[in-house]
Amino acid sequence: MMDILRAAKSLNLPDWWVCAGFVRTKVWDTLHGHDCRTPLPDIDVIYFDKNDVSEEKDKQHEKRLLELCPVEPWSVKNQARMHVINNLPPYTNSTEAMSKFPETATAIGVKLNQDNQLQLAAPCGIQDLISLKVKPTSPYKKTAEHARIYENRLKQKNWQALWPNITILHVEGVNS
Repeated sequence: MMDILRAAKSLNLPDWWVCAGFVRTKVWDTLHGHDCRTPLPDIDVIYFDKNDVSEEKDKQHEKRLLELCPVEPWSVKNQARMHVINNLPPYTNSTEAMSKFPETATAIGVKLNQDNQLQLAAPCGIQDLISLKVKPTSPYKKTAEHARIYENRLKQKNWQALWPNITILHVEGVNS
């Protein structure tokens, strides 16, 4: 995990974090007593740069990370444009963007600061994560569109197959 954080830091991206499943999976694996880390479908590296919101720039960053750590499934996304994809008002920084991820337990990031010490961002707190609770963030409870996205993710991810002790809270009144 430290190699991944060092690789991400080497890009010198503004307001960067390695987030979501990278952190959540480690916590849930530990709390479930797994000896081996559950494989990640991707490693989410986010950053915030209003000056270049092109997808091509993200692909360049992914290419550089693949050169550094070729076996990792990198996914790099500039959060300055992701509000459009998520049909939400513009974000002001990466931490706010994390707060708009679908689940509170996934709205968490880590990075190495200037002194190479771990720094954590948890805009929704860590209680749901460490309590093995999956529930929607505020935006994913407010509209039927977002609630359906949340509910569909739950089905696709099938987290309880890997971590049977998690508790999943559903959005009431949503037919997915």
